[in-house]
Amino acid sequence: MSETKTFNAEEISKHYTRDDIWIVVHGKVYDVTKFLDEHPGGEEVILEHAGIDATEAFEDIGHSDDARELLAPLLIGDLEGAPPTASSRNEKSSADGDHAHLRSKQNR
Repeated sequence: MSETKTFNAEEISKHYTRDDIWIVVHGKVYDVTKFLDEHPGGEEVILEHAGIDATEAFEDIGHSDDARELLAPLLIGDLEGAPPTASSRNEKSSADGDHAHLRSKQNR
């Protein structure tokens, strides 16, 4: 039996680009990169929550049981410690400049 991997906020917050997207929902870590183009609500909402805890947004939208089942195969591990926040991701992106494309979209 394989051991469940755990990821901390720092590791999760590194995965916020279009080609590498992780989110946290209810303490579980999901790699949703391959689901981006299939998401019925569009890619923008996933990109907004890339690398952070998306639990509140996931619940606020009222996802169906079918939507919850779609997450299962995308599970890669559990959250260890406090969840990553937008501010922790934004600090990282400001430091490395990787989110310039999103910032330019917001300024339109």
